[in-house]
Amino acid sequence: MRLINIKPGRPFAVFLMLLPFLFVFLTYAIGSDIRLSANPQDKLLPAPDKIWDTMVRLVSEGDRRTGRILFWHDTWASLQRLGLGIGISASVGLLFGLLIGLFPLVRSFLAQFVAVLSMIPPLALLPILFIVFGLGELSKVVLIVVGTLPFLIRDLSQRVIEIPEELLVKAQTLGASSWVIAIRVALPQVMPRLIQSVRLSLGPAWLFLIAAEAIASDGGLGYRIFLVRRYLAMDVIFTYVIWITILAFLIDWGLRWISRRFFHWVQEGL
Repeated sequence: MRLINIKPGRPFAVFLMLLPFLFVFLTYAIGSDIRLSANPQDKLLPAPDKIWDTMVRLVSEGDRRTGRILFWHDTWASLQRLGLGIGISASVGLLFGLLIGLFPLVRSFLAQFVAVLSMIPPLALLPILFIVFGLGELSKVVLIVVGTLPFLIRDLSQRVIEIPEELLVKAQTLGASSWVIAIRVALPQVMPRLIQSVRLSLGPAWLFLIAAEAIASDGGLGYRIFLVRRYLAMDVIFTYVIWITILAFLIDWGLRWISRRFFHWVQEGL
């Protein structure tokens, strides 16, 4: 039997899924033990049990000055910015994706402009955004939008263009207007792609969020990471990095569930 035709059973598939995580954990634990054996005061690779103790302390103990638990305060602040930025990008991207994909006049007018915008490194615009929009919440949200919107527009418009021509012809034959075609034909076709595109945009969105919070913020996951780095508090940094990874995974899992629940006919990817 060829290797390409071998499909693992459910238990073996779960084992294979967990194996890379176990390998990374064991590699880190061994590296930490080696460094701490040579220098017990080493801060670069804290022991796994210290990271766990730090995690428990951060999620349960309040700040001495304000009394609130900063871990959850930072989480809520970052999720608000991320959700608002991704929500705006998804909404605007869907609208312009439909317009560019369906209407040749709009495509000729905007397609190349959006393509050029997508080539601009979003982080290079960060100083400009801070100057124009200030150091408050707006500039952070705008950075996420600027960083993810061009990709969403290009991806969604391409999906609309790929809609079989016969579907559009049949709809017009039945008397459908351009508005009806957009809502009844194109929109159901593009919605699964929207979810997949948002999933792919989450990684860059987190990057832009952390960068903005690190430079100018008084709260958030990125702000806290860059605040404690000056003290070499690697146990706190690792805790926040692990938490960001868990949040990103849960958001991605939620989007996958929505895709399976409402668009079950779409072939499932990663």
